[in-house]
Amino acid sequence: MISKLHYITQGATPEQHLTCVQKACASGADWIQLRLKGFEEAVVLQTAIKARAITAHFQTRLLINDYYKVAKAVEADGVHLGKTDACPLEARNFLGNLFTIGGTANTLQDCVNLIAKKVDYIGLGPYKFTKTKKNLSPVLGLAGYKVITEELATEIPIIAIGGITIEDVPELIKTGVHGIALSQEITNDFNRIQELSRLLQMGSTQEQQFKMK
Repeated sequence: MISKLHYITQGATPEQHLTCVQKACASGADWIQLRLKGFEEAVVLQTAIKARAITAHFQTRLLINDYYKVAKAVEADGVHLGKTDACPLEARNFLGNLFTIGGTANTLQDCVNLIAKKVDYIGLGPYKFTKTKKNLSPVLGLAGYKVITEELATEIPIIAIGGITIEDVPELIKTGVHGIALSQEITNDFNRIQELSRLLQMGSTQEQQFKMK
């Protein structure tokens, strides 16, 4: 089951990332992506080992960004692959079917390509401008998500990402996305995890009521 709320770690050092993991778990996060950019793989591995120990204690799912071999080594729950990272098929061949594999998409065609490569979920964005990611693709906005989700009509969960704030959630869920991924918004205040979870669950309930009518 793919969570409706993905938290992506931030920090200038591995220790800061681990602090984020600890705070997110303690605040009720059920899905954390450890995203260490610009570090050697050995550093990512050592940090992931510690992150896995924390998330295991809280029974929180842990995904590793980019490094699928690290994900297997630390017995994480999966890996998230960016557009310039390894092919999802390569990762699947190495990891097997018990690991969750997600991929990044910026366009409808990106989504189609990822579906063909049998990812478990798609991180689609950016919703709007964000400083978290370099070389940002054109923003999608609400209209972009609506068009893509309607065109795809897929059961593979679409996770909106990129500059999302808590105020954006109600309207974003109406576009047909499964959930959202946040970094800065949660890092600024980990207490938002509970409120975001409630908003996402309410959106899901409203969507089910709409479909039943």
